Amino acid sequence: MNAVVEKINSEDWIEICALDDLIINDGVCALVGDDQVAIFRTGRGDEVYAISNFDPIGKASVLSRGIVGDLNGRPVVASPLYKQHFDLETGACLEDESETVKTYETRITKSGMIEVKNS
Repeated sequence: MNAVVEKINSEDWIEICALDDLIINDGVCALVGDDQVAIFRTGRGDEVYAISNFDPIGKASVLSRGIVGDLNGRPVVASPLYKQHFDLETGACLEDESETVKTYETRITKSGMIEVKNS
């Protein structure tokens, strides 16, 4: 699922989709401003993370297609290209500390919509 986002509210939070539209431990890509953002629903389904979709090692916008998991208690996505793991909370690459991806704030509204902060 790729989402083109149209609704921006006054606080610069962008509505992406309903939480129930996302599969647990899977990712989607959405356009947030001018950025491709990979959005992941993890855990029991009530945790949502957003990072840049661009894999700085593979040099391609593919992270939303990665494998979501947990390494030593850290939520991660493994790039589908070279399998480096990116921490979904910090954006740090676990195999190469010199590489990181941008992270975005997320929230779930009372009506069950996922929003990403356009920063």
